[in-house]
Formats: sequence, structure tokens, C-alpha cells
Amino acid sequence: MHPTVKAARIAGLFYLSLMTAPLRLIYIPSKLFVTGNANATANNIAAHATLFRLGIVSDLFTGTMAIFLTLALYRLFKGVDQDLARLVVILGALMGAPIYFLTTLNDAAALTLVRGADFLGVFEKPQRDALAMLFLRLHHHGVVANEIFWGLWLFPFGLLVYRSRFLPRILGLWLIINCFAYLAVSFTGLLFPQHEQMVFNSAFPAMLGELAIMLWLLIKGAKVQPLPAPAS
Repeated sequence: MHPTVKAARIAGLFYLSLMTAPLRLIYIPSKLFVTGNANATANNIAAHATLFRLGIVSDLFTGTMAIFLTLALYRLFKGVDQDLARLVVILGALMGAPIYFLTTLNDAAALTLVRGADFLGVFEKPQRDALAMLFLRLHHHGVVANEIFWGLWLFPFGLLVYRSRFLPRILGLWLIINCFAYLAVSFTGLLFPQHEQMVFNSAFPAMLGELAIMLWLLIKGAKVQPLPAPAS
């Protein structure tokens, strides 16, 4: 296998590993969280503690694999533009991964509260439930902040894809659009949270750029460039 094709497939495999992220981002909130009802949410988490713990693990796993992904992309694209490839690692891993780890602390605190550890006996259950909901909200705010980096790293990534000549340029353009979609959702969540879901729904098709590049790297790899003909 050509080294470029191999590097692309490895990057695709690491990208595939990030598919654990929707477990905590989408599935668990849809199954366990009840909007505006701290008691029901706390009871759901307590009744499905293993599922909630899996959400914590998925966040930790996603943050870790993001580091390996960006390093794999660096190896793939360093010959295209080393400075942009470094920027992919900085924005995609060094900035975003620590936030993943920090947000899991909020989930750990929420789980501790709903399970009612002995040292929390000073608080009544409604108080513990309200505090648990607070920590879940803090987790969400961490996600909203991290969406800035989920978007920003896609800009140099998209430029690298566009300039590479071994990947379709349309995927590079799609990643750049994906960048601005994440930024739009993040800043809406920060400034106008009541419209966050509406903006997310509108921007969702643009966010499929990452899925497209992942599938291309995994299935197609990269187009091997022919060697220049020797001078006669």
C-alpha cells in the first residue's frame, strides 16, 4: 500500500473512533434528561447510572482519540503545508481535548449528587437534584465553548484537503463550511441560548462535512499522485 494511502486510512480509522461522541452528546440527554425537571432527570440518572457512566467514558475516549487523529492528519498533510498541519494539532487536540476532560468532572459531580453519598446528607433530595441539574448545565456550557475549537480546527484542515491534490477539493470546501457552522452554533448558544437548537437544526447538513471526509479517508484513502516523467 502506498504510504499516502496508508496514512489516509489510518487517519480515517482514528476519525471513526470519534463516533462514540454522540453517546453523551445526543443519546444520553434524549433518554435521561427532562427539560426543566430536576427531580425526574436525577431519578433517571440514578436508575441508569451505568449508561451515564458510559457517557463519561465516551467523553474521555473521544478527547483522547482526538489527539491521535490530529497527529495522524499531521503525518498525512505535513508535506502539503507543515504550518497548517501544526495548527490542526493545536486547535483540534491541544485546545479541544482538555475541555473534554474537564466537562466530565461536571458529570461525575452530577452522578455523585443523584446517588446521595453519605457526606451529602446535609442536603435534602430536592437540593441535590437541583445541584445535579446545575452540573449538567455546566457540562452543556463546556460543550458550547468547545464547539469553538470543533469549528476552528476544521478551517486549516479544510485548506489542507483543498490544497492536497490527493483528496477531492469539494471535501475541503465542505470542511470550511462545517467550521463556520460549528462557530454559528457555539456563539448562538453563548449569546442567544433560546435559539441554539434552531440554529443547530439549520446548520446540521453543513456539519456532515466531517462524516464525509471520515468515510472518504476510510474507504477511498487518498489518490496517489503519479511520479513526474524523467527528463529526456
